[in-house]
Amino acid sequence: MADRATAGGTRADTGPRRRELLEVLVFLLLIVPSMLLSFLVVRQGGLGFVVTAWATIGRDLGLVTLIMFFLWRNGEPVGRIGCTLEQGGREAALGVGLFILLFGGTVLVESLLHSAGVPAPATLRPQFLTARGPAELWLALTLVVVVAAAEEIIFRGYLILRLSAVTRRPAVAALLSAIIFSLGHGYEGAAGVITVGVMGLGLAVVYLWRRSLLAPIVMHFLQDFASIVLLPLLGYR
Repeated sequence: MADRATAGGTRADTGPRRRELLEVLVFLLLIVPSMLLSFLVVRQGGLGFVVTAWATIGRDLGLVTLIMFFLWRNGEPVGRIGCTLEQGGREAALGVGLFILLFGGTVLVESLLHSAGVPAPATLRPQFLTARGPAELWLALTLVVVVAAAEEIIFRGYLILRLSAVTRRPAVAALLSAIIFSLGHGYEGAAGVITVGVMGLGLAVVYLWRRSLLAPIVMHFLQDFASIVLLPLLGYR
């Protein structure tokens, strides 16, 4: 009887796990090919900032909508992916403090990679991510707000949830989500891809620690704000 109960429990566990695997494979099939195009976009050289910004905003909002549909269909609350405002002020302040460590760590990693001769772009930022003029700077601010929230929902909240269910190891899920996250930054060269992967892993660790996306969203926002909005305002190209 015990053996039958165990076998029945195993079969019962396999069903949801298989469903989650299928769901995440479909999701990755939608996002990974477009992310891999980032390795070719620099060679094309025809994209402007406005087109890039609106395309990115549209893509990320579309993916978040798909995630919300998956959660609704499965009867899962949004709190399962860390969408909560519980202790919001404390989490936001923690995100600001941890951003300093994240920023310092990514600068150190990138510097070490450059010293080791790992390929990197010749310019600080590609032209299609360089805002010019007040209108484009406002669009850049909108972009970093949307990207920070949406990509944390996508890569930390949703992917870690599903990959943890499939692998049964949150640490493996965090590593895989960081690798997938880094694929969208091929325009930054090998050094940039590795650095973004390290940053993604750091954000994943914070998310698994806090079980909330708020601190990672704040950290992600400040990272992108410094690069895409603040540096152009200061005249760095």
